[in-house]
Amino acid sequence: MEILTIVIAVVVGLALGFGIAKMLEKKQASNTIAGAKKEAAGIIKEAKAEGESIKKDKILQAKEKFIELKSEHEKVILARDKKINDAEKRVKDKESHVSNELGKNKKLNKDLEEKIADYNHRVEYLEKKQEEIDKLHNSKVQQLEVISGLSAEDAKAQLIESLKDTAKADAMSLIQDTVEEAKLTAQQEAKKIIVNTIQRIGTEEAIENCVSVFNLESDDVKGRIIGREGRNIRALEAATGVEIIVDDTPEAIILSCFDSVRREVARLSLHKLVTDGRIHPARIEEVVKKTRKQIEEEIIDIGKRTVIDLGIHGLNPELIKMVGRMKYRSSYGQNLLQHSREVAKLCGVMAAELGLNPKLAKRAGLLHDIGKVPETETEVPHAILGMQWAEKYGEKPEVCNAIGAHHDEIEMNSLLSPIIQVCDAISGARPGARRQVLDSYIQRLKDLEDIAFGFGGVKKAYAIQAGRELRVIVESEKVTDEKASNLSFEISQKIQTDMTYPGQVKVTVIRETRAVNVAK
Repeated sequence: MEILTIVIAVVVGLALGFGIAKMLEKKQASNTIAGAKKEAAGIIKEAKAEGESIKKDKILQAKEKFIELKSEHEKVILARDKKINDAEKRVKDKESHVSNELGKNKKLNKDLEEKIADYNHRVEYLEKKQEEIDKLHNSKVQQLEVISGLSAEDAKAQLIESLKDTAKADAMSLIQDTVEEAKLTAQQEAKKIIVNTIQRIGTEEAIENCVSVFNLESDDVKGRIIGREGRNIRALEAATGVEIIVDDTPEAIILSCFDSVRREVARLSLHKLVTDGRIHPARIEEVVKKTRKQIEEEIIDIGKRTVIDLGIHGLNPELIKMVGRMKYRSSYGQNLLQHSREVAKLCGVMAAELGLNPKLAKRAGLLHDIGKVPETETEVPHAILGMQWAEKYGEKPEVCNAIGAHHDEIEMNSLLSPIIQVCDAISGARPGARRQVLDSYIQRLKDLEDIAFGFGGVKKAYAIQAGRELRVIVESEKVTDEKASNLSFEISQKIQTDMTYPGQVKVTVIRETRAVNVAK
């Protein structure tokens, strides 16, 4: 019973405890719900307040944006209005200008109509005058026929006969002058052909370009060079093709040959043999062979450096070799390589000034005289030979024509050809470029000027263009325009009579009148 009582007590206690717990839990839940509702009401209140604030901010931003867009729109409208106003102003100005032009045109048309009417009136008047003049002329002709006893046709025939005689005389004089000029030009061309032929074909005559001097330390070396019974010098001459002259000149040996390459091979070979000290026929042949190979390599190197300096590309190796051989050739005493380089630079400048291809002009200028360096004798003119070589090694037709035509052997068919011809003349004709005694050159210029001073009224005289032109300044008070023309002719005739010169001399007489007053 006690146990049952305890159990019942425990169960009742548990039931009471559970009920109390439920009541407490319900009360706590009620309190929690009330707090949550209160907190939710606060959050909602804060959210509403914040929403109102955000709403006010957005409304303010929207108003500001609206004001900004409105301002920009007003600016655009103002700009458009300004453009429209400007356009309207321009249109009005143009309309005003057109109106003015129309007014001017109307006035010009009116003036033109008046001038046309005046012109027609004058034409009618002139026609009437012409009829009167024709009538008067016919009457005068009839009077002259009566007085002279000749008809107009007979008088015309006599006048034609007299004019024929005068024309024949003038024609004969012109023909004679033309023949004399042709003779002079023919002599000049003949001299040029002869000189070129002598230059390219070796003869027995020697000039200063055909010898080189090899200096020795002492005359004792001469005997070693000659060798026993002259075997060394004979071997050296046979190996190099150069004549070696051992004379009484102290400490010097002369090497004579028309081929500059051979002379250079002989000079370098002698230098090596004398420096080494071993001079005998076998050694001579070995040294000459090595030196010849060295010279060939040097020729190729010179050609390469030349084309690189001038900016020329794609040149055939054989043409490069010919360019290098120009170093050992000369034209009237002028080194051929230096002449060709100078012509190439002049051609490049002139072509650039004329709007042509300067690289192509340089190429043609460098190669224009390659026909002067043949290894074998030939009768073909050097310009034609150079053109044939250029065609053989794939040069352009313009370059080939410029090479072949620079001495007028063929017809020029490109603009490069006259440029090459002019630049070749510039390089060769300038004073000092080619062999010419300076004293004789200066004396020739002085003689030209003295001839001009021998005539009355000459104030100053200048010989220019290397003696190819004479400019004479006369006193305007003493020499009239007609006398100036006669003076030019007389001076030219005096030069033809008294002087010997190549080519032609142009005589220009200048008469200047100046009127000077001073304002005070």
